[in-house]
Amino acid sequence: MRQLEFFFDCSSPWTYLAFHRVEAVAAEAGARLVWRPILVGGVFNAVNPSVYEQRSKPVPAKARYHAKDLRDWARHYGLRIGFPPVFPVNSVKAMRGALVADELGTLSPYARAVFETYWGELRDISQDEVLRDVALRVGLDADAFFEKIASPEYKKRLRANTDELIERGGFGSPTFFVDRDDMYFGNDRLPLVRAALRERAGAV
Repeated sequence: MRQLEFFFDCSSPWTYLAFHRVEAVAAEAGARLVWRPILVGGVFNAVNPSVYEQRSKPVPAKARYHAKDLRDWARHYGLRIGFPPVFPVNSVKAMRGALVADELGTLSPYARAVFETYWGELRDISQDEVLRDVALRVGLDADAFFEKIASPEYKKRLRANTDELIERGGFGSPTFFVDRDDMYFGNDRLPLVRAALRERAGAV
């Protein structure tokens, strides 16, 4: 069975866009979707520090277009994406939480709730009270959730996913791999991901 890996961090609006479509892309191709939560800040620190320079010294015309582009994509997908007052946000707890949700079979609704809370409701997902609301919204035991995300196991697993993406040539979120060796970066590459899955299906 073909496989589509989705390396993602909920702190990225472009990743929210990709998340909105990735399940359908995998389902259409009959591919197994593998969720790979990461900490994108760790990726930037290791291999893509230019992101920080671009943020500190933005090109005004490019920044205006970037905002328009995001609005256009959000309208195209029927999503509400605003600009949170806390940006960039520390998403480490939320992304450890994604590992917990994945174990319990609720990663998709959990990630959707995190994305909507941050990019739609503009709430700070680094805050425990906000994450508690997210956990309860998707039916998780909030006390068990916080106990797990504070444990060494989940810290180690999130770091391992992040390190693996770097080792495999990734530099940001969202990143996709088709059958482990074929990498794509960015929401706008989803049509290419779909095409690659179809081509491999035809080759089987």
